[in-house]
Amino acid sequence: MNMNSTPRGERPHIAVFGRCNAGKSSIINALAGQSISIVSQVSGTTTDPVYHPMELLPAGPVVLIDTAGLDDTGDLGAQRVRRTKSILDRTDLALLVVDAESESWEFEQELMKTLTDKGTPVIVLLNKTDLLEGESAGAAAILAAAGVAAQLGTPPVPLSASNGEGIGELKKRMISVLSSEEDRYRIVGDLLQPGDTAVLVIPIDKAAPKGRLILPQQQTIRDILECDASAVVTKEQELRHTLDCLGKKPNLVITDSQAFLKAEADTPRDVPLTSFSILFARYKGDLPSLVGGVKTIARLRDGDKVLIAEACSHHRQSDDIGTVKIPRWLREKTGKQLAIEHAAGHDFPADLEQYALIIHCGACMLNRRAMQGRIAEAQAAGVPIVNYGVLIAYVQGVFPRAIEMFPSAMMAWEQG
Repeated sequence: MNMNSTPRGERPHIAVFGRCNAGKSSIINALAGQSISIVSQVSGTTTDPVYHPMELLPAGPVVLIDTAGLDDTGDLGAQRVRRTKSILDRTDLALLVVDAESESWEFEQELMKTLTDKGTPVIVLLNKTDLLEGESAGAAAILAAAGVAAQLGTPPVPLSASNGEGIGELKKRMISVLSSEEDRYRIVGDLLQPGDTAVLVIPIDKAAPKGRLILPQQQTIRDILECDASAVVTKEQELRHTLDCLGKKPNLVITDSQAFLKAEADTPRDVPLTSFSILFARYKGDLPSLVGGVKTIARLRDGDKVLIAEACSHHRQSDDIGTVKIPRWLREKTGKQLAIEHAAGHDFPADLEQYALIIHCGACMLNRRAMQGRIAEAQAAGVPIVNYGVLIAYVQGVFPRAIEMFPSAMMAWEQG
């Protein structure tokens, strides 16, 4: 990944939905100002969802997602539709494309209800208005827009992807929606004041990427600087010396989860202490829910199935956190023989009911909606879910100190 590029997990996900040949790929190209999606009259040209990072100024970096048609047919078409629907839980803004020449919109109505139920913002696009016939193209477009508004409950943006009409208005609407969500969630910036100091404990070992910091560490440093606070970075062996040299106590210590015990021992009791992964549990997911799930560990029994899910695929080290360390810590903490399974990337099992517990990574490669979608799936299946940082703090005996600064998480811990 380019060190200067915004990672996909931090970009708002804008997904384009609609029927086959409604003009989804043409709209993607018009928004991007270049041909990045293949356009064809042949149904099913777009198969798997395709991600296109771009800058939508002044909103900033986003990722556009091109999807297969909602009305795709046949066995292969049904698989394409399933892939399209899998995008719903990671969509921050949906662009629902309606062909201006259509007379009914049953597929669009179904998707509109699904998106509304999920609380996903939707902009409806009335495409191909240049092809309308009648007394005048403008009058026909108005009539078509009225029909869409009546059936879908919202006035659409009339446009023509082929000649660019309406694309400027669409961008304005997109920027308005995205701006309303800006700065709603922070990694750590809402916990610090200008002039505060945060000490970051970052181990450098063979698992650390050579020449750079891992993504959550980079993002946390950036967020600290954004709120006009100072970030002091040190390794766990130098933490005590670093604290002594500061001249005053820091406002917060943030540690890599695997250095929790050392950081807890060296950080004065009156200095708040937490981890990058716990911050990301709050930033990307739902910290109280993840804290509530950690108590399940004490109730695990021999033979229980545990799913360890990671949002990315990476080369496994001999002491890999997901496949080696967490299973070992679970065995040591519970004394039970557990059946542990793994999932990586976008693979997330549909039959979650079979698991007694789900342990998820920090989700730095997922956007917030995707992580929240996974938490919601686990809750709907009645399966407790916890993330790496919360679990590590628990098995290493650092609870409840690691979550003391988060009142809702403390409540979940005390009541769970």
